[in-house]
Amino acid sequence: MAEDRNFRLKIMTPERTFYDDNAVMAEFNTQEGQIGVYKMHVPMTVILKPGVLRITTEDGIKEAALHTGFAEILQDRITIMAEEAEWPEEIDEARALAAKERAEERLRRHEPNTDMARAQTALYRAMARIEVLKK
Repeated sequence: MAEDRNFRLKIMTPERTFYDDNAVMAEFNTQEGQIGVYKMHVPMTVILKPGVLRITTEDGIKEAALHTGFAEILQDRITIMAEEAEWPEEIDEARALAAKERAEERLRRHEPNTDMARAQTALYRAMARIEVLKK
């Protein structure tokens, strides 16, 4: 009998349960860098950084934009609590491009009253949305 490679992946946002199904692998960005997780991974908790979420299932790969939050990784499941997660069809490309331009302009001007960390996060979020749309 073949070994079951699946683990449970649950992704929640304040508005909804974004994903709750089996996965073979999940890849996403953390504050320490990109991580890929399979079943039986070493248990840990990580802080998310905006980027592309890749969910590998027995049926293929699904991609989404995943924003700030955290993930609890256990050997048989991952629970992600994210500020926001979006499938490609939920993203407004014109809005994402405009958000990217606004964030780049705030970073470029570097005015004293600008929250640079917030501007950088806004840029990462917009770039994640745009990257998901390009796939």
